[in-house]
Order: sequence, then structure tokens, then C-alpha cells
Amino acid sequence: MTSMVAERRLLHPDPVVRRLSWMVLVNTVGNGMFMTASALYFTRFVGLGAGQVGLGLTVAGVCGVAASIPAGRAADRWGSRRVLRTLCVVQAAGMTAYVLVHSFAAFLAVVCLEVIADRAASTARNTLYADALPADTRVTARAYLRAVTNVGIGAGAALAAIALQVDTRPAYLAVILGDAVTYLAVAVILRWIPATPARVHARTGESRRGALSDRPYLLVTALNGVLSLQFAVLTIGIPLWIVRETAAPHALVGATLLLNTVLVVVFQVRAARAARDVRQAARACRIAGLLLAGYCLVVAVSHGLPAVPASVVLLLAVALGTAGEVLSQAGAWLLSYDLAADHATGAYQGVFNAGTSAGLMIAPVVVTGTAIDHAPWGWAVPAALFALSGLAMVPAVRWAARRRTLAAAHR
Repeated sequence: MTSMVAERRLLHPDPVVRRLSWMVLVNTVGNGMFMTASALYFTRFVGLGAGQVGLGLTVAGVCGVAASIPAGRAADRWGSRRVLRTLCVVQAAGMTAYVLVHSFAAFLAVVCLEVIADRAASTARNTLYADALPADTRVTARAYLRAVTNVGIGAGAALAAIALQVDTRPAYLAVILGDAVTYLAVAVILRWIPATPARVHARTGESRRGALSDRPYLLVTALNGVLSLQFAVLTIGIPLWIVRETAAPHALVGATLLLNTVLVVVFQVRAARAARDVRQAARACRIAGLLLAGYCLVVAVSHGLPAVPASVVLLLAVALGTAGEVLSQAGAWLLSYDLAADHATGAYQGVFNAGTSAGLMIAPVVVTGTAIDHAPWGWAVPAALFALSGLAMVPAVRWAARRRTLAAAHR
């Protein structure tokens, strides 16, 4: 009886969200497997240098940014579910192609295809959430799905650890092909997600012009892109900082990532309650920006401390940063949907997703070029960026909401 009650608490009461959660879980288990093992596979068994892998990922990231906007238009025109199913098949094919890669040129071609499909799929998936979920429950549902995402990535990383321990080419190929299978499984699961009709306005080009000419929405998108730099702080800045600039044990790198994962799973749904309308979402982003600024400054404090105090300070910093992360994500979800034109959800999601992708693309350069290369004072630069973007979000959202109200009044 106790296990049944616990299961009911973990499963979402909405059947559509439950189906989406299975889709997300399967997808992120595969992603977690690939992210954990891919770098070692390419450098140890394909024979690429670390610099070549980094260059390929950078070029692919640029291509991925460009893919988001046309993917949004396609979702409007042909339906988000159909587009996402097609992209899942493309991703499965691209992932399978990695096993045939034996040169940098082949790697570059495949990784560009895979990242383009991934960013396009992200836009189509976000549009699908808007199509399949009621507006009043969309943010809390997405918070639940993000918690599922972290669970899936953690499970995938644990499975990939087996391949890392075996450390043979067949073991790594099993991880890659396993990820390819998860994309095909997602394409099958999508059959049970409610279908939505295409938006006829997209055929006239109205969605394209509206999304790219909506200056307030573009400003909100840009500010959210700056807030997206936070993910590089955790995945690149903190590991490099621990190894190069502190006396903390190297094992703390894994502990910080684990702490972040657990806190997101526990608190993301609760944080979504702070963003029930555009005003609350803007305030959530403002608070998030200040928390992320504090996060950076607390990390800087660990410089020069003995091992134990440095470890404690860094864990506290990650907890502070995770609080900013869950608030910024909840706010961004609501703003991306509620400030968009109703007739062009896909086009607007494409623009918003492109802004996030651009932020993620430049984030490693920003974090390493400031906080790491100019330690410890360099942490003041990302701290200022987070604080200013968070503070600017409130007037930007006010402008966007006013423009949307005026546009609705003229229809």
C-alpha cells in the first residue's frame, strides 16, 4: 500500500503530462548516456583531438542556433507533433551515423546534422507543450517535466558509467546505438500525445514577420539568453575553478553536479508556483538574476581557502545558483508562451529557443574568458551580467505585455 501511495505521488495526475513525461524520460536517458560517454569515444576510439571535438561542437552550435526559427515555422505549418516525430527519426539516423565516423570531416558533418536536428526538435517540443497543455497548467507541467529530465539524464549517466568502466569500442557503440533507439521510441510514444492542427496563419508568412519584428519579445529573448550563461558556470566554470583555483578535492566536481540535479528535481515544481502570470514571471527572473549574481560572487570567495572551507563555500554557491536556475526557468517558460502571438506559437518558440541556444553557445567563452582567466575578480563580470539582465527583465516584460494588449485591441 505504501509503495502504491508513493507511486501516485510521483506520477502526474494529468494523463497528457504522464505521456509527455514518458517521452521526456526515454529521451533524456539516451541523452545522459551519450553526453557522458561521447567525448571519450571520439578522442579514444575515433582518434580525434580534444580541440577538434571542441571545434566541431562550436560549428554545430552555430548551425543549431540557425535551425530553431525555421523549425518553429514548420511546427506552425505542419503541426508540432508531426514535425517532432520526423526530427526524432533524423536524430536516430544521425546518432547511428556516429558509429561510421573515422575522420574529422565525417565527424563535423554528422555532429552538425545532429545538433541542427536537436535544436529544431527542442523548438518543436516546446511548441508541442503549448499545443497539448492548457495555458493555466503549462508552467507547472513543464516544471514536472524538467524534474523528469534531470532524473533521466542521471539514469543515463549511470548506465554510461558501465561503458566507461569496460572502456572498449563495443561498449561505447552500445551507448551510442542505445541513444539512437531512444529517439525511435520517442517517435512511437508521440502517437499517444494529442495531435494539434497546423496554424493557417503560418502559411501567409504572418507568423514569421510577427516573431522577428516583435521588438519587446526579442528583448525578453535576449535577456533570457544572458541568463542562460548560468549553465556554463555549473558545467564548465565550476569544474575548472575547482581543479585550477582552489584546494578543494577534485571529487567535488561530481558532488556539485549531483547537488544541482537533486535540488532541481526537488524544487523545480515548487519554483513554478512563483510564475503564474507575466508579472510574477518577470519578478521571478529578476530574483533569479540577483541569485545568480550572488552565486558567482560566492564562488569567488572560495579562492585561497583551505580544502574543507572551500568545499563548503562551493556547495553553498551551487545551492544558491540552483535556486536562481529553477526560478529563471519557470519565469522563462511562462514568458516565452504568454508574450507570444496566439496564432504563431511555433514561430515565437523558434525565436525564443534561438536566443537560448545563442546564449549557450557563447557561454563557455564568456565564463572561461572572465571568471577563469582573470580569477578571482573575473567572477564580477558574469555576476554583473546576471544582475543586469534580471533587473532589466521587469521593464522589458512590461513593454512586451503592453504591446501584446494593444495588438489584441486592434484585432
